[in-house]
Amino acid sequence: MSDNILIKHLLVPLDGSLLAESVLPSVAYLARKMNTSVMLIHIIEKDAPEKVHGQRHLKLPKQAEKYLESITSLDIFKGISLEIHVHKEMVKDVPKSIADHIKELNQDIVILCAHGNVRLQGMLFGSVAQQVISRGKTPVLLINPAAGKLSIENHFKNFLIPLDGNHDHEYALSYASGLAKLCEASMHLVMAIPNFGTMSGEVSPANRFLPATTAKMMDMLVTDAKEYLETLQENFKETNLNITISASRKDPAEAILATAEQNNSDLIVLATHGTKGAEAFWEGSITPKISRASKVPLLLVPVYKKF
Repeated sequence: MSDNILIKHLLVPLDGSLLAESVLPSVAYLARKMNTSVMLIHIIEKDAPEKVHGQRHLKLPKQAEKYLESITSLDIFKGISLEIHVHKEMVKDVPKSIADHIKELNQDIVILCAHGNVRLQGMLFGSVAQQVISRGKTPVLLINPAAGKLSIENHFKNFLIPLDGNHDHEYALSYASGLAKLCEASMHLVMAIPNFGTMSGEVSPANRFLPATTAKMMDMLVTDAKEYLETLQENFKETNLNITISASRKDPAEAILATAEQNNSDLIVLATHGTKGAEAFWEGSITPKISRASKVPLLLVPVYKKF
């Protein structure tokens, strides 16, 4: 597997709120580790409310420019190449505008605040991340405000990469390995095997009538999962990356959350099928479950047919 990725530009949408600014320590850390530039962007919203997240809303271009310039003067950004961009034409659909700017401004990763109240989560995670993923190939890093309070030296040292045996999803592993190399981080690969209570409809009847047979079948699946992960681990033998593996007999979301806690993970890297459409990304996905239940940052890597 290749661990070579090219990341030169980070896009950081800001709305003027302290909540959105909680991503900035992580942005500064990544910019230094990857030697990238940072683009701070603000979109002027049409018919914007007076306040956003309890604070004054930036509704005028000059006001927004002054705000973004103040961010560039923060100590954490000393020595980092920073640019600002204010989209002065008022737009009704802010998430769409952010997604449209990614290609226009040649950005490689979009970094967003992931949580807040229900409305904020729906706006940032449900709209911006969903539209970015569904519109192209740009990874989205979602950072919980609690993670943003970490010291700048304690970011992104233990990656967790959930896998399910789908070879397409191994692209997230390849991408994560490149990022781990830049951040000098370790990686843990986990694969979840459902327990009896979470098995598919086709298997559940067999579980009720043939529990011993089903138990053996599940044990075989765990063995297969470990062999699969060992093969992936072997592929990185020639690198200097520290990679560990585990197979879990839990629901996928539960397995990811439990493993993240056990391993003190500070970044979860997930493959997403955004090209199937926004609904495929959002509905029925384990991603929102993890986002709601965990404070660990999520890096969503779009999976598409040609890499």
